[in-house]
Formats: sequence, structure tokens, C-alpha cells
Amino acid sequence: MRVTFATEAAPGRPNEDFVAGTPDAAVLLDGAGTPPGSDSGCSHGVAWYSRALGSTLLTAMSQSAGTLPEVLAQGIKTVSSLHDGTCDLAHPGSPSATVIMMRRTTNVLEWLVLADSVLLLDVVDAVDPMVICDDREAQVGALYRAEMDALDSGSDEHAAAHRRYVETLRSYRNRDGGFWVAATDPLAADQALTGSMPVNQIRAAALLSDGASRLVDRFHLNTWGQMLDVLDESGPDDVIRQVRVAEHSDPQGARWPRGKTFDDATALHCRL
Repeated sequence: MRVTFATEAAPGRPNEDFVAGTPDAAVLLDGAGTPPGSDSGCSHGVAWYSRALGSTLLTAMSQSAGTLPEVLAQGIKTVSSLHDGTCDLAHPGSPSATVIMMRRTTNVLEWLVLADSVLLLDVVDAVDPMVICDDREAQVGALYRAEMDALDSGSDEHAAAHRRYVETLRSYRNRDGGFWVAATDPLAADQALTGSMPVNQIRAAALLSDGASRLVDRFHLNTWGQMLDVLDESGPDDVIRQVRVAEHSDPQGARWPRGKTFDDATALHCRL
């Protein structure tokens, strides 16, 4: 595999995404940020969690013959053990992240997607890319985001509404009828979307945090096929550049209502 990637923090904030790759594996995590004024019960923070879990998963994928859900479950256990003596892991705001894992064996590409980061597969002879995204959080969130979306991004009122929205969704996290993310419960790994395909049926793959995928699924400025074209022709940096241009063009969220005016954006492109 030939792997290229880029990641950029939202202006003025630490980057809570994590991305890494080897010739045979790739991983992308999008940490769930804690809004100002909201507690998490953890002294380390979301960026630490994403980096600790992401690096653990990439190492394990290269060394373990276990299934990807098994690798993720063990990774969650491992990272939990790193801070269970100093942090309140039972806190509903304990750091969490979406996860995409991809691993190539001799003839097969296998993947795992947990929560709302996006995996694109450029499949041979297919007109459109295969899009794999766990949208359960978006389905729950749609019930509660009307107040936030009606307010100007950047205003104090929007910030307060966003905090209430995030804290409301915590009660749906990692339970039946809600949505599942990597946090402290290894059973979340069993809820991930998984699959595999012969390597010779896939030309390329892309891993996108929702800060990068918003170019398509929130802003509707590109199709998924066009996203793959940009990645192939210009690289991941250009995807992030286009996202920033769009965000700056709508600072108050009038055209595209959203929780975060600017978001961490990460894209990985892999040619097989």
C-alpha cells in the first residue's frame, strides 16, 4: 500500500484527531471534544486518548493475528488501564473517539468502522465509491440539534447550546438504542461495522474524520467520487484546504448549521 495523509487542528485548539499508517495498516481516530464548561472526569484529555489508542491499535494490527474487533477491544482495555488510577472512567464525559482500522493481509483488505468517521473504497468496476460510516450518533443527534442549529456559530448562545447538545448525547453513548464509540467499554468493539474484500478488487481507500468528510456530507460541495479524485490528484492537504475555505465562507453557520464552526480535519489516502 502507498499511504499519504494530512491532519490539521481547528484554529486555536489542540488536534484531537489521530492518523497513522504502515505499508500494511492504517488507523484514524477522531476524538470527541469536551466543550468549554463541561467536565470529562479525565486529567489527560481527548487528544491524549486519541493518540494513546491510535498508536496502540496500529502496533497491534502489525503484530496480532486477531480480528479487528478483538484488536480494538484489547486496545480499549489497554488504554483504560493507563489512566484508571488517576481518572474517573465511569464519568459520562470520559474521553472517547471514533475509530477506523484498515489492514491488508496477503490477498485481503479488511476494515472496521466505529462511529461517524468515513471509509471510502474505490472498488474496481463500480461507478461510485463504497461509503462505510456508522451514522447512529447522527440519528440520535438529529433529535436534539434544532436549538443549536438555529443560533449563530461563534455566539455565546450557540456555545451554550452546543454544550447542552453534547451533554445530552452522552446519555446515549455506548448503549443499545444509542450509539457506540471507543471510550472505556471494550464491548463497543463488537458494535463496529466490519468487512473485507479481495485486494485486487480495490484500487484505493480513504479514511476521513468528520472534519474532512463535511466537505461532502454536510457542505455538499463534492461527491464522494470527487473526494477520491481530489485525494488521488492533489492529495489530502488539498481536501483540508477546501474544507477551510468553505468554513471561512460561512463563519456563522447560516448556510451550513453545525456544532463546530471549524473542526479538526484529517484525511488518509491509500493506493493498493
